[in-house]
Amino acid sequence: MDVLLNNLDIFVVGFRTTLVLFVWSALFSTVLGLIVGMMRVSPVPVMRGFGTFYVNLVRNTPLTLIFFFFAFGYPKLGLPEFSYTWLAIIALSLYTATYIAEVLRSGFNTVPLGQAEAARAIGLSFVPTMTRVVMPQAFRAVIPPFMSVLIALLKNTTIAAGFSVHEAGAIRAYASERGEPAMIVLLWVAFFFIVLVMILAYIQRRLEKRWKVAR
Repeated sequence: MDVLLNNLDIFVVGFRTTLVLFVWSALFSTVLGLIVGMMRVSPVPVMRGFGTFYVNLVRNTPLTLIFFFFAFGYPKLGLPEFSYTWLAIIALSLYTATYIAEVLRSGFNTVPLGQAEAARAIGLSFVPTMTRVVMPQAFRAVIPPFMSVLIALLKNTTIAAGFSVHEAGAIRAYASERGEPAMIVLLWVAFFFIVLVMILAYIQRRLEKRWKVAR
């Protein structure tokens, strides 16, 4: 306990940054994943092809390499400058969006085809059909895998520690500079990550219970 109390400032800053990375990345990746997921089932070949290309390219690229690009390659392109924290958020969002897109695509496929056909029969185009008919039903079917992706995103935020972002993954290094035992520090970091994962698991159970009744 002394290790935690003596380094509480490091833990607070580290996990605060981790939550910032997680919340913004979860938001952006969900929006992008929804768009890409819709493209994956689009009747337009070009959109479907682009969605497939994006998913296969980014998902098959190690996340560390994506971080390397945004940390060392992006600043040399003459594009608008961002802090390392925001570059980490962009990297996490682009990567996680591919998994969310596939999760949502699987959810779209659980909705009977006849419902989409009925929506088109009454004059709805592709986007209204997806947002008003398919999507509300699909989200109920993908809550467990969707939350699993978010849990993976939470743990992936630790990669940012290797790119000058003071988040939870960097707590050990900062505490070691103060002479604290690395193993004890890592155990505390693991404990707080377990707590955060348990909170996400609780949210998942609540959503599943609520939407199961709604169905």
